[in-house]
Amino acid sequence: MSADTELIRILVVDDHPLVREGIAQQIELESDMTLVAEAPNGREAIQQFRTHRPNITLMDLQMPEMGGLDALIAIRNEFPEARILVLTTYKGDVQIMRALKAGARGYLLKNSLNEELMGAIRAVHAGKRALSAEASVEIAQHATDEPLTPAELRVLRLIAEGHSNKEIAAQLSVSEETVKGQVRNILTKLGANDRTHAAMIGVARGMVEL
Repeated sequence: MSADTELIRILVVDDHPLVREGIAQQIELESDMTLVAEAPNGREAIQQFRTHRPNITLMDLQMPEMGGLDALIAIRNEFPEARILVLTTYKGDVQIMRALKAGARGYLLKNSLNEELMGAIRAVHAGKRALSAEASVEIAQHATDEPLTPAELRVLRLIAEGHSNKEIAAQLSVSEETVKGQVRNILTKLGANDRTHAAMIGVARGMVEL
């Protein structure tokens, strides 16, 4: 590269120093990339983005103070042209779609970073999208599923928190019969055997955060 301005300028956002260090080492080996800044949480990511205006931001989702999804939305609101690539351990299809709808240009799982990261950075920089193979499979598997309604999602979250039907009914100001009907719908839609199984599916797919 003849000039630093031609390099793909990258901001890495992750609350684990070892992850940031590993990615920094990978970037260092690439002749067309440079690491311009790092951030341990979403709040600092916004500040670093304003300061450095990177070409590509690599964003973890689960972080203290401010999570990656909120930071992604804030950055994209201020800088609509921002190209943000999500790096996470979470492969739930609901979580993936949430990030893509918020404006992420790609979604990679951390267990596949060595094989996929550099190619994904170049693809997103070139204006394309980048989804890890596992993320693509997750989306495809549930593409035709009937989604839970907002009311059913609220009930599922309360189930995951350990509440009984009676407690859920009191909390949502509805009858216990209404809750039982919603629980039946949830089990059918998720293909779950029981309430515990439904809660586990909800967590795995990113519908519920514990």
